[in-house]
Amino acid sequence: MRTLILLALAGLGAQLVDGSLGMAYGVTSTTLLLALGTNPAAASATVHLAEIGTTLMSGAAHWRFGNVDWKVVGRIGVPGAVGAFLGATVLSRLSTEVAKPVMSAILLGLGVYVLVRFTLRGLPEGRLGRPLGRRFLAPLGLVAGFLDATGGGGWGPVGTPALLASGRMEPRRVIGSIDTSEFLVAVAASLGFLFSLGSQGIDGMWVAAFLLGGLVAAPLAAWLVRLLPPRVLGSAVGGVIVVTNARTLLPSDVLYAALYALWAAAVAYSVRAHLKERNAAAAEPAEERQPVGT
Repeated sequence: MRTLILLALAGLGAQLVDGSLGMAYGVTSTTLLLALGTNPAAASATVHLAEIGTTLMSGAAHWRFGNVDWKVVGRIGVPGAVGAFLGATVLSRLSTEVAKPVMSAILLGLGVYVLVRFTLRGLPEGRLGRPLGRRFLAPLGLVAGFLDATGGGGWGPVGTPALLASGRMEPRRVIGSIDTSEFLVAVAASLGFLFSLGSQGIDGMWVAAFLLGGLVAAPLAAWLVRLLPPRVLGSAVGGVIVVTNARTLLPSDVLYAALYALWAAAVAYSVRAHLKERNAAAAEPAEERQPVGT
């Protein structure tokens, strides 16, 4: 019972982060299962089965709060489902340890780019609102779905920074669309694992515990992401990507702690910059109403 409570709390925390920042549910949950001694394929299968419910609830909540671009969901979600099914069948026979450092390096680079861009420049508005084409979204979904199934998480860490870096969507709509499309990925990955493994190594009670915690957190996370300023949210997302993937590449705890300090400083800078911009915008109408010469 203690283990089930721990898993439910982990699912709640992971979904709260995932629904607010567009990533980390799979990474967090799979890491916990591996620490409990679950083999990688069974751990990923357990998480993806739970994600069928959590992503459905999260997608509905994001839709309710206006955070979803349905064209993006379709264009990235369907290829993502194909990649996830392939990844799930491959994981049963293939070790991904060789690819892990390479993947972490790519994600770390994207995370640094997003962190710097949103911290120093805020929301990029030059291309905001321009449509994202299938030639960009389909390969992205295919790769992200494959990595998500083989690594136990990766849909958010790959998809979220790529869409943010495009500069064509607000952070809240990026997160809402990624979370909603993840439902298709979770279903396809689960089918792939069940096809390859059957129910071997999958504990139904553990799936239910993760699911319960995630269902509680999903509506709260969708509401929270609608309220957070885009600049602050972008800095937070970039920092999550950096610190999550840096652990694989940085053996020194001192350097890792320095990254956390740098992330905290970046978020604090973004908060101050946002407040300054908001105060300046609020002062403009008052100045325009003042008579000339006063």
